[in-house]
Amino acid sequence: MAIIKKLADAGGLRTYAVILETGEEVMQSLQDFARREGLSAAHLSAIGAFSHGTISFFDWEAKEYRDIPVNEQVEVAALSGDVALDPEGVSAVHVHVVLGRRDGSALAGHLAKGFVRPTLELIATEAPAHLHKRVDPASGLALIRR
Repeated sequence: MAIIKKLADAGGLRTYAVILETGEEVMQSLQDFARREGLSAAHLSAIGAFSHGTISFFDWEAKEYRDIPVNEQVEVAALSGDVALDPEGVSAVHVHVVLGRRDGSALAGHLAKGFVRPTLELIATEAPAHLHKRVDPASGLALIRR
């Protein structure tokens, strides 16, 4: 079960540490956390490791994400993301990762699923303003617009 600790809360700026443990799925855990805390304009940053997962890239011509299975233990060398309000006003998490393999090569992309092993140490910083996503007609994606 995730360990969540509020590190700071001053002037509308909130900072949290979210520590995920072996077996937890990152995107669902972060979505649950963001909605529970009512996040609407947050930056996410983390390091740790996954036993396996799925990253993806956006295929512009097809206007859809293409999955890249990750079926090995990898280091989360970098995780960066944001939380904004989706078109319905609900907290939406968007995360990209760089995953290091045993041989030092890396995989990178949009995080679809990641299963933690042994830990993921995440810092979430929430600003007092709100960010809102709107559907972009060119891509069909909900992108931050204000």
